[in-house]
Amino acid sequence: MTTNIRRLIVMALPIVAFALMSSAAMAQSYSGNWPMTVTKSQYANGKYCVALTDDGSDGWPHSGGAVLVPETGTYPGIFQVIDGLLTVNIPAPAGANLEFLLYTARANNGHIGKGVYNLAYGGFNDSGVLVFGEKGGC
Repeated sequence: MTTNIRRLIVMALPIVAFALMSSAAMAQSYSGNWPMTVTKSQYANGKYCVALTDDGSDGWPHSGGAVLVPETGTYPGIFQVIDGLLTVNIPAPAGANLEFLLYTARANNGHIGKGVYNLAYGGFNDSGVLVFGEKGGC
């Protein structure tokens, strides 16, 4: 009987350790301020800051509100991380119309990598290279 209990404990320890490591990885959050740099764009080259609130409110475990804070004002939007891709969608006023600023980058375990910037506005588009800095950098 004691031998069986020892075997059970020996087998259970790695399973418990794995479960704890998995939950720690899942606990990674994208909440915070993230600096972004856009290059190779026709109109949007520069440094920006996006504030993300990772509360799962937009249909995915890592999703929620996003606020772009350029020098010209503050624009609210949403973000989602789906299958390792972060998408930030910011609607912004453009005269009587609305344009959409889209930021897409690789994301994993609470870290955001390089990606693509895109402006969608009627028949007009602009795109560029996107690089995220370290969380808390703006």
